[in-house]
Amino acid sequence: MHKIIILIFLLTSLYSKSSDFSVIVDEPFNDALFDITQDYDGQISATGISRHYEATSVKSKTYTNAFDYLSSVSDSFGSRMHLLKIDDFANLTINKSFKMSKFSEAIALVKTPSNGYFIGGYTLDGSLMILKLDSNGNTIFTKIFGTKNYDRMSNLVRLRDGGVLAIGSSITSRSRNDSLFETGLGLNDIYLTRFNKDGIKIWSKKYGTSYDDRGIDAVEAFDGSILVLSTTSYGKNKNVTLMRTTENGNKIWLKHYKAESIITPYKIIKLRDNNFLISLSHKDNMNKDQVRLIKFDLHKNVLFDTTIATTYASGLKDIKEYSDGSLIGVGYVQNGYNTDALVMLFDSSLNMLHQEHYGSSNYDIFNAVTILRNSQAAAAGISTYKDSQSSNMWVVKLNRDATIAQTSTKSIDFYEELIALFKEEIATYKIVIKKDLSIELIGHDLYFKVSKFELTLKQKKFLSSFSKKLIPFMKKYKTYVKALEINGHTSSEWGRVNFTSRYLKNEKLSMNRSYSTLSYIFKNQPHETQKFLTTLLKGSGLSYSKKVMLSKSEDRDKSRRVSFKILLN
Repeated sequence: MHKIIILIFLLTSLYSKSSDFSVIVDEPFNDALFDITQDYDGQISATGISRHYEATSVKSKTYTNAFDYLSSVSDSFGSRMHLLKIDDFANLTINKSFKMSKFSEAIALVKTPSNGYFIGGYTLDGSLMILKLDSNGNTIFTKIFGTKNYDRMSNLVRLRDGGVLAIGSSITSRSRNDSLFETGLGLNDIYLTRFNKDGIKIWSKKYGTSYDDRGIDAVEAFDGSILVLSTTSYGKNKNVTLMRTTENGNKIWLKHYKAESIITPYKIIKLRDNNFLISLSHKDNMNKDQVRLIKFDLHKNVLFDTTIATTYASGLKDIKEYSDGSLIGVGYVQNGYNTDALVMLFDSSLNMLHQEHYGSSNYDIFNAVTILRNSQAAAAGISTYKDSQSSNMWVVKLNRDATIAQTSTKSIDFYEELIALFKEEIATYKIVIKKDLSIELIGHDLYFKVSKFELTLKQKKFLSSFSKKLIPFMKKYKTYVKALEINGHTSSEWGRVNFTSRYLKNEKLSMNRSYSTLSYIFKNQPHETQKFLTTLLKGSGLSYSKKVMLSKSEDRDKSRRVSFKILLN
């Protein structure tokens, strides 16, 4: 098998980097990524699970019921939904897990119009869950839903109205009374739930046969109807089932694809010609997985049914279409005990053009792929170090020929970036930005009055709009930034006092000006942003050591100010 050892990206230079764009995030225990997308700012986001352990102090108590004991330690360890965001330099700009009252796993990521996210997943006790996040990964709301039985989500699909469709499976209810042991031991049904953009449930429906039915994926057609991919299993057989419903979930048609061998569907997508493509794997006569692609139209007519014969067992977990009709698929390829990540390229007639295998001599797999705006692609999945038993979150950027892309080599000019960011404030003579990345507040209504340090309404208004630009900038380049200084300044006079008293009184005043500015900005940020700022903010008073001079005399009004300075690593 063709193997390429993936390099873990290391920070080698502050301003210029060149390396394979392969990011491995090694959290404790087993971790994985299941979906990936591109953000509106060009960065890449991916979601999945990370596992955590927390020591708990259990009080001495005797339990007569095992369920009571399990409840008492329910928050001590388990899986959490996890979100990553990565910039062009392969730096993590967001890396956070979501601690909830129940262990949960994320399986899907959907962008919102405001550059935020919907994350779909499920709790390990059988409930379904969606989270809506802002662009910084802060939770806007959480919705837990489902039946009284055990439910499992397979995907979360974005709809044209800004809402989402959750697809999965739910254990069949055998009794209207839903009593214990009369339910929960039966077969599964397909389960769909539709939400609007505000997370309000519009409808929830179940579908299925008398056998074991499981919802796998879904996609919205051009007319608003929904195509659902699922499986129907009975005995040793597993068939692929396609269903079309109206936008309200009413069934239009259903079709079973019977197979003589075991078949596993992974993905359904809508193509640019308004037809649809399914990615599956089925067992050949050597009992090896082979990639199979089926193209069909809205009226369930099969247009292509192609099997990609490969030397090793292979499957495509996700597939996407380029603007020219060609396709990229990602998944796995297996040889004995070794599993590598697989990338395949196809033309519009589903002929395979090229394939690449990536990974070490252990377990590596791509679970999802997204096509980027520059025609590169980004894949997310699992990477396992050689001789390791713990899996890691893995993101790779790919070129059009399926080779690994390089990280950006563009040097960051922080001065030019700041000039562009604050061009309006500069043009209106509110601030001046210097080459050393210091930002002086020069607006007439931004100076302090003699001996004053409390902020005026005009100062507060400016600091609010100023911080709304500066803080996201700091987050974007947080890998490079060491600190943000907020410095208070004074003029040099102080009544009829000696030199020592004059300096010390002005030093205290300058520190108060720094503190009032820092505290106002800090208090008006959400909790997650406050946590970020605690690692960067640095307040200081410089007395009159940086007083503003006009020729040989001091401009006392302009000396009474605060300034900001960005310090780089």
